[in-house]
Amino acid sequence: MILDLSDDAVLHELWTVQRLAYAVEAELIGFDGIPPLHESLEELRNCGETFQGLYDEEGLAGAVSYQLDGSTVDICRLVVHPRAHRKGIASKLLDALPEGSQTVSTGTKNEPALRLYRKRGFAETGQELIAPGVTITHLAKP
Repeated sequence: MILDLSDDAVLHELWTVQRLAYAVEAELIGFDGIPPLHESLEELRNCGETFQGLYDEEGLAGAVSYQLDGSTVDICRLVVHPRAHRKGIASKLLDALPEGSQTVSTGTKNEPALRLYRKRGFAETGQELIAPGVTITHLAKP
């Protein structure tokens, strides 16, 4: 379902899940400078991305955001609440994206994310140094 970030309750729930999810990634990659981890509610509301969410019995379990670049779906964020890890939430969110080629980036040391993307047919297209000793890996799927 598309998340309406003009709804303050939805926005706050997404912001909370995002902070929890990126805190896990920050620990995995040894870097807490991930921009969405420090984003304000208003910055999130105005980011210009389309968000789709998936709910479980406890609330928002995860969300994916994207921007369209022609026929390419640029995946900006994929966040899963820690309580919902290893329940297929990320795969269901990726399945809900629009048709087309896809691009995504994640921390090079984020092995769970890299495994997920590789399993879904993504191939690495490069790495980028974002801070001393910290790289992100870019991936694409035709």
